[in-house]
Amino acid sequence: MSAPVARHRLALDERRAQLLELGARLFSERAYDDVSIDDIAEAAGISKGLLYHYFGSKRAFYVATVRQAAQQLQLRTEPDASLPQPSRARAGLDGYLSFVEEHAAPYASLMRSGIGNDPEVAAIVDETRDAIVKRMMDELGLSEPRPVVRFALRSWIGLVEAASLDWLDRREVAREAVLQMLLESLYSTLVIASRLDPDAPISVGAPPQAVSDASAVIETGETERKARPRRR
Repeated sequence: MSAPVARHRLALDERRAQLLELGARLFSERAYDDVSIDDIAEAAGISKGLLYHYFGSKRAFYVATVRQAAQQLQLRTEPDASLPQPSRARAGLDGYLSFVEEHAAPYASLMRSGIGNDPEVAAIVDETRDAIVKRMMDELGLSEPRPVVRFALRSWIGLVEAASLDWLDRREVAREAVLQMLLESLYSTLVIASRLDPDAPISVGAPPQAVSDASAVIETGETERKARPRRR
């Protein structure tokens, strides 16, 4: 590939990424039906024709923003191989909560409704869940299918999503407490799974280390809101 062609391709990719970032912001501020192609084009400073050239339709544009967010979430929760196993789990979950907090509105909208029962959007969400579960099973050293363990981890992902939504809505529990509860629930889930599937070659290990000062993680919603920086 020649240098001019490569630079042109890079420019196109960067422009597309900028549009997706803009789309994520617009869809987080307003409902899907309240955002028009005209709104997107005006905010991006481009013509509607160019937007259609990149994505084809508003629905395709929205689906692309969802897919990019899913990819970012997987990157944010990628295990750090340099950390010991217990610390890897905490770091991955911490990355998940950070992503949820930074993308609160679109995350809540997607988990609750998205743009209705759109099969393509639902497929992206399910693919992301499956990818996270597969990665967790790899971390446990499971190279062959273990239905009980997969079911247990998939159920735990549902718990993480429900807890994240409640945390975003209420802000009654401090972030560190949310993290600790989810880690301990993961440990309990794996204990039960290993009991139901005793032939599964997994080592549950020791329970997650509890935080030393409960007062540092249990706060009122008002305290949590005051401590959190205001979004612009």
